[in-house]
Amino acid sequence: MLSLILALGSPGFAAAAAKAKTPAKTLSSPARKSVGISRDPYLGAIVVDVGSGRVLFADQADTKGYPASVLKLMDLFVILDKIKAGEVSLSDQVPVSRKSALTGGSQVWLAERESFTLEDMLFALMIRSANDVAVALAEKVGGSTEGFVALMNQKARQLGMVSTTFNSVHGLPPAPGQPDDITTARDLSLLCRELILKHPQALRYTSARQRTFRPGPKAVVMRSHNHLLGSVTGCDGLKTGFINKSGYSIAVTAARNGKRIIVVVLDSVDRVTRDKNAAQLVDKGFALLTVPPPSAPRAASQTPRGQK
Repeated sequence: MLSLILALGSPGFAAAAAKAKTPAKTLSSPARKSVGISRDPYLGAIVVDVGSGRVLFADQADTKGYPASVLKLMDLFVILDKIKAGEVSLSDQVPVSRKSALTGGSQVWLAERESFTLEDMLFALMIRSANDVAVALAEKVGGSTEGFVALMNQKARQLGMVSTTFNSVHGLPPAPGQPDDITTARDLSLLCRELILKHPQALRYTSARQRTFRPGPKAVVMRSHNHLLGSVTGCDGLKTGFINKSGYSIAVTAARNGKRIIVVVLDSVDRVTRDKNAAQLVDKGFALLTVPPPSAPRAASQTPRGQK
């Protein structure tokens, strides 16, 4: 059944009226052997008001699944933290190692010994969802991919992402015997909200729909995988994700009339279903913002005299 509408860290709100759903398949531990877990319409979903943190809608939001490339939002968070601390800057050159150049999946075809500014790399990370760029950035900022993963998990603990464990910097399927990246829709909503509140400049990268990487003969015209940009009113992010074992996920944010919400759809059966449900949940979220949460029941000792 649809989860109760809860406030993050606050007393509960009213349950969303909807039909009961078949319980989703869960993962017993991060190291469990992976199988396809996508569901129709999704494994889990959540809608959150950025301003208050109130959960406006939740359905299987604590069911564990695979984030795929949505986890690159944590890459962005860690890097923006380092920029804010003055440890790196957007103008820094990010060298390309052999390891990053050999990383597959979505990429901008980095070549060993190339280098690009950190800012160019961030656009490639968010628009193209480039896995080779994720590795290069991790090595630059964390010293190694292992060091950067440690930073990702440290930040996850700080944000209260209690059901999340990161084991990669890109969200690709792990090698045999290695653990998966694990998260929930609720945990991803925590990440998205804190990213927007603490680093609003993140939207500069997540809202970009097209940009050229490496101008010249080997230029790559990057186009966003987020089809809600330009089609859903107020949408300016955040990130999509897909691997075969998880299906299709998306973290969305949109702003309308001075209000902003976050929608997370985790592990949907296909892209069309994912995008359709995400767009509908954006509209639902803004509609629910106009409905005030119910007041807490008055305690017996607070009942006015003469009333029962």
